[in-house]
Amino acid sequence: MLYPLAETTECDFKRELETKKPKSWLKSVSAFANGIGGKLIFGIDDSGEIVGIIDAQKSAEAISDLIKTRITPTPQFVLTLEKEQEKSVLILTIEAGRATPYYYKADGIREAYVRIGNESIVAPDYILNELILKGKNQSFDALTSDVKKEEYSFTLLEATYYERTLLKMEPKDYFSFCLADKRGYLTNAGRLFADQYIVYNSRVFCTRWNGLEKGSVFDDALDDKEFEGNLIYLLRSASDFIKNNSKVRFYKDVEYRVDKPDYAERAVTEALVNALIHRDYIVLGSEVHINMYDDRLEISSPGGMFDGKAVQEHTIADIGSMRRNPVIADLFHRMKFMERRGSGLKKIISETEKLPGYNESLKPIFYSDGSSFRVILKNVNYGTTKVSDKVSNKVSDKVSDKLNEKEKCFFNVLMTLAKQHDFVTTKVVAEAAGMPEATTRRYLAKFSKMDIIVSDGKNRSKKYYLKNTSMTEANP
Repeated sequence: MLYPLAETTECDFKRELETKKPKSWLKSVSAFANGIGGKLIFGIDDSGEIVGIIDAQKSAEAISDLIKTRITPTPQFVLTLEKEQEKSVLILTIEAGRATPYYYKADGIREAYVRIGNESIVAPDYILNELILKGKNQSFDALTSDVKKEEYSFTLLEATYYERTLLKMEPKDYFSFCLADKRGYLTNAGRLFADQYIVYNSRVFCTRWNGLEKGSVFDDALDDKEFEGNLIYLLRSASDFIKNNSKVRFYKDVEYRVDKPDYAERAVTEALVNALIHRDYIVLGSEVHINMYDDRLEISSPGGMFDGKAVQEHTIADIGSMRRNPVIADLFHRMKFMERRGSGLKKIISETEKLPGYNESLKPIFYSDGSSFRVILKNVNYGTTKVSDKVSNKVSDKVSDKLNEKEKCFFNVLMTLAKQHDFVTTKVVAEAAGMPEATTRRYLAKFSKMDIIVSDGKNRSKKYYLKNTSMTEANP
């Protein structure tokens, strides 16, 4: 057979079989059984060189005995013997287990291990708790709490459900949707949809950084918000934060205008829904983090892939629908925030590919490890020339000696708006400048005659653009 060049998440090399200190390899047996399975290959050193096993039959019997006496419950495993370069190699294949957690026990020690990269480590408490739930075929969101439904309100949930389905949410639906049990006690999913903030970890922290890296929130953050509570509220608030800190540029084609948003709105929604639905709520003191930079948007959530394998080791098109929180996922699906088939990551890619100016270097990036999942969306407009800045500098010199003081103040307001919006209207400029609309129209007409701005439309629907360019972007 062909062996990996190095140890991986699913493969571990052992030069020889340790029988006096079997924990050195039995912890990998525990980790593989608690994760996606894997192989232990005896007779290969860490560099991948084949050294062989002496007395393979005796070693195979010792491996079987030690697994059965030191790992509980006993995982499914297969031992095979192969000859490589006239040397014996034992391959121990461990199946991904269903009766998690699988513990290593000896000398009064009882520890469950998980695989992080090419190492087997003791499972942190939050992962151990998730393994326990998995072994009981339960999920965190379906567990019943000691909180009575009648003590809380669900106004936002019921209003959103009606808005998106045109169906009224009935009292019986709370039981049908697994938000409460027959006695009226809320499940954890029910707690997460209550109007009140009763699940501490139900939070989203948002930051728009100045530049390409994180810095001090007090000195380097252009915008900073923290949201907590109901999942629908978190989705809407996070969406608004991203929208308010993004731009929709455009360019004029021969016959029409082409919008160029920094990010695809549907891709952003899918990424946010993915973070809220599939995150691990067991991790104490955790939250979803949204970090926006000049060139990218990063959405990070607690908890890696539910199947234990890193997302970067998957082919995105082949990822199945495995949900850490199936109750929450089902309700989001009913409200048409997501599709049931586990196609969220594919949708993020396909929607981003539709953006004007997209190329392969702007493809979304997905990354996960044992404790987190991150989506990175590239700003498709980053690095393009901001014509408005150049025009603003030129026209400032051009008009400086032709305007009175009030007109200069108005001009500065107009240029500021020009850098922030695709176009301006009389009402928008009037409100920003603190002037009557009649005066504003007169000033705008003057700048039109000076060839600084051009107008499109009539009367109240008239829009103003900088001369020979959109307000924010030229045709790339």
